[in-house]
Amino acid sequence: MDRTERFYKIENLLRTRRVVTIDTFLEELEVSRATFKRDLETLRDRLHAPIEYSREKGGYYFGEGIEGGPEYELPGLWFNASEIHALMTMDHLLTTLQPGLLGPHITPLRARIATILGSKDQSIDEIRNRIKLINTGYRPVKPENFEQIAHALLQRVRITIKHHNRGRGDVTQRTVSPQRLTYYKGTWYLDAWCHMRNKIRRFGMDAVDLCAVETTKAKEVPASRLIKELDSGYGIFGGDKVKMAEMEFTKTRSQWACNEVWHEKQVGNWSPDGSYHLKVPYTNENDMVSEVLHYGSDVKVHGPKSLIDAVTKKAMDITKLYK
Repeated sequence: MDRTERFYKIENLLRTRRVVTIDTFLEELEVSRATFKRDLETLRDRLHAPIEYSREKGGYYFGEGIEGGPEYELPGLWFNASEIHALMTMDHLLTTLQPGLLGPHITPLRARIATILGSKDQSIDEIRNRIKLINTGYRPVKPENFEQIAHALLQRVRITIKHHNRGRGDVTQRTVSPQRLTYYKGTWYLDAWCHMRNKIRRFGMDAVDLCAVETTKAKEVPASRLIKELDSGYGIFGGDKVKMAEMEFTKTRSQWACNEVWHEKQVGNWSPDGSYHLKVPYTNENDMVSEVLHYGSDVKVHGPKSLIDAVTKKAMDITKLYK
């Protein structure tokens, strides 16, 4: 780690452990004793950190500092693209999060994120003005539904819901055991064990009306099974039968496609002609068709045949609308 990272590591150790031995510092920082001494001198002399040593306590600790003396503050933080996106996304989610899941814990958590993101020189408001996350196409959930379902999820009890299936246009009432809440592309989903189907099901929260919170304990589904059945392939709608989509992107589109992450188990490679080939695991054909059509004529599906047929049919249906 570089010098700035070590400064923050030193501060974190002192704040979380109160008293820290020099051996602990050397092990955590992975530096020599001489390097640690130089870092300590910089923190004390240039940044006015009130770090003191006590032979009785056996280590270093934060003292009170000199009254009326220079104020101690580490330099402003800098983040890479993934870190700033993660923090800003978390801040945005906490701003718009439905009530009931975290309750009073949201406010202090947002305050902590604001502290991490901002300093005297760069306030959280200024960062929000300069870095913008656009959330479009999201589906709002009834606050009362979200609150009670989230409560039942954490209390590990069953609930009875009415679910509107938009595809069929019908409404069914069923009892489910909530397992987890999933947020995907602006929509909350309830992953639950459906006692009517005796299977794991994923319900769009915006299509759910809560009927009752039961007192019966929820059926527990192992996390490994949830991952296998719901997270094994691309998209939000899972299944235990995983197929592999094989696609070829045009030379122009390949420059972007090679850097896009569809799934953690995807495999990509370049062809001599400059096109990019990508293999992505998926479980739900409709999910995959929608994503392929997003690229229009910049991608060609090479397999499996069922996906080729589904994309072809959907493309023909779209063409008929404009004839």
